[in-house]
Amino acid sequence: MRALEHELRCGLAALALNLADGEIGMLLDYLDLIHKWTKTYNLTSVREPADMLTHHLLDSLAVIAPLRRKLVELSRDGCAADKAATALAPTGMRLLDVGSGAGLPGVVIAICCPDILVDCVDAVAKKVAFIRQVTGALKLPNLSGRHQRVENLSGTYRVVSSRAFSSLSDFVRLSGHLLAPDGIWLAMKGKTPEDEIAALPGSAGVFHVEQLTVPGLDANRCIVWMRKT
Repeated sequence: MRALEHELRCGLAALALNLADGEIGMLLDYLDLIHKWTKTYNLTSVREPADMLTHHLLDSLAVIAPLRRKLVELSRDGCAADKAATALAPTGMRLLDVGSGAGLPGVVIAICCPDILVDCVDAVAKKVAFIRQVTGALKLPNLSGRHQRVENLSGTYRVVSSRAFSSLSDFVRLSGHLLAPDGIWLAMKGKTPEDEIAALPGSAGVFHVEQLTVPGLDANRCIVWMRKT
């Protein structure tokens, strides 16, 4: 995957993300693991490394800066339970990535935000096995894989994220018991899902829809930010 390093660095520059060389190396190693495992376990329908870079890696990297900004806003507004928040995120803050699949965006968040403790949950055993392999291979102490249905999971998380997991209504319904009272949902979507937003239960509300531009990807992408009402 080192052949894609230039394209990755160009994408990071376009996203205004300044990562250390070690983090860039981990992202490339992660991409290599996805490619190798997909040959045997069909982790993703995207088969070509160059397409994986844009459709998976850069797509997930596009949420890093918005996530950091939101955490800063929560801290500044006094909504943070942890008053020891840093400029990027509270140390030890917990994030749950629901229906994580190959670890997107959970693994990418764990690499780029080492102060965030990331749990990737998926009901498919082979996908959780892959995430655990990534945890060991990349030596990511802040990343773990959970083989469970999200509705049966316990715990409390400051951020609950998803990427193409389900409708917004199902997402908040299945994960609502896991979100901290002052927490936020981060739902990655294509074009703004107006029908899904209208169908949200009264227990959740959208406070921002953030449009994303993914380098090299000619497609509508956005984050739907939600919180408990």
